[in-house]
Amino acid sequence: MALFGALFLALLASSYAELPGCKIRITSKALELVKQEGLRFLEQELETITIPDLRGSQVHFYYNISEVKVTELQLTSSELHFHPEQELILQITNASLGLRFRRQLLYWFFYDGGYINASAEGMSIHTALQLSRDPTGQIKVSNISCQASISRIHAAFGGTFKKVYDFLSTFITPGMRFLLNQQICPVFHHAGMVLLNSLLRTLPVRSSVDELVGIDYSLLKDPVASVSNLDLEFRGAFFPLAERNWSLPNQAVEPQLQEEERMVYVAFSEFFFDSAMESYFQAGALQLSLVGDKVPHDLDMLLRATYFGSIVLLSPAVIDSPMKLELRVTAPPRCTIKPSGTTISITATVTIALVPPNQPEVQLSSMTMDARLSAKMTLRGKALRTQLDLRKFRIYSNQSALESLALIPLQDPLKAMLQVGVMPIINERTLRGVQIPLPEGINFVREVVTNHASFLTIGADLHFAKGLREVIEKYRPAEVLTPTIPPPSAAFI
Repeated sequence: MALFGALFLALLASSYAELPGCKIRITSKALELVKQEGLRFLEQELETITIPDLRGSQVHFYYNISEVKVTELQLTSSELHFHPEQELILQITNASLGLRFRRQLLYWFFYDGGYINASAEGMSIHTALQLSRDPTGQIKVSNISCQASISRIHAAFGGTFKKVYDFLSTFITPGMRFLLNQQICPVFHHAGMVLLNSLLRTLPVRSSVDELVGIDYSLLKDPVASVSNLDLEFRGAFFPLAERNWSLPNQAVEPQLQEEERMVYVAFSEFFFDSAMESYFQAGALQLSLVGDKVPHDLDMLLRATYFGSIVLLSPAVIDSPMKLELRVTAPPRCTIKPSGTTISITATVTIALVPPNQPEVQLSSMTMDARLSAKMTLRGKALRTQLDLRKFRIYSNQSALESLALIPLQDPLKAMLQVGVMPIINERTLRGVQIPLPEGINFVREVVTNHASFLTIGADLHFAKGLREVIEKYRPAEVLTPTIPPPSAAFI
């Protein structure tokens, strides 16, 4: 009975799970590019390592090794791959560090000192990075594990006490190797938990699209990794800025990602676009009014001829008044995505009136307009853009079939007016685009859009428009400029 109850609760919880409006898949093909840019950054971070002074004595010898600096780093072999449990694993093998330090030796009353070059060879680093969502829906690095080892250090001692140094190096270099090992993992911990998180915070969670509408890219759950990709599920919902707590239930088909040929894939369900149009509808933006000179001259003449019988019955002061044409969407438009293409269905009222100065307007007609727009999606940089084109158009009267017949001559002129005068205004807004959740400095290139049943996918490659260090330095926390102390290090000699 208890088992039945648990299963029932699990099914109940899953039935109320929120569906994503947007999904992103990062494939293993992106990892080589990410690794190259990441290793350049890690090389610079490792070169900031500072090693404590090493001092001691043996019989009558007193020595001090100080001012140890990393001069160069060579990462000859490295691998970055996904792991189902730890998300990302970076393995570096057979790397080497160039070192420079100051030596000081006192033997009885004889002193020797100077700077010397050394090399740390056979360096191996294994680090695993875990990703999760924070309470606000932001992606973050939640944990880093690290193991580091250096197999040997070679120092070319010389000078008067070369033989003495050769003897002392048998215990000086192991000490240096131990200290160096202890500094590597804190650098990786700081790079991930502090610096990489500062980069991930540039991903939008809830941000404004324009002065009317915002978009919510909250992660719905922790990222899921497989051997070949990393999947992220976002709410992908628009909302009116004036009603930040407003939300539209997602009843659309969940988008699916199957492809792995490109570096990254982004999928959008019909809900993504429906929430955008409903948000603008709620914000009162889906209406347009043309008065006087804004009404095309040919259309103005046609409207006056069509309603001549009604106009001549008006007072002489009203007959020559400016014409007004108002379009008002009466219900939120709806998006339909099919393999053949994407369409948007709109129902609106078209009101035609005369607007005499300092007098109430005189309505000549009110009709219903049904329109269908084709939508072409493109991705530029990291902005999703939409190009709309008017395909089908129909007007009819709500009053009588006879009046609907009388409106037939207006069908083509109104459609032409919409194509020439209204669609460019709409496209000016939609072509500005909506940002896709991608960190600053990274853009999409070579995108390919594919339509499916009730969702579309965009496959693309990645391009670093800015260096990783440039972006991280821009957002580096001012209060944390030195490596943080990680949990007990897994470094070993």
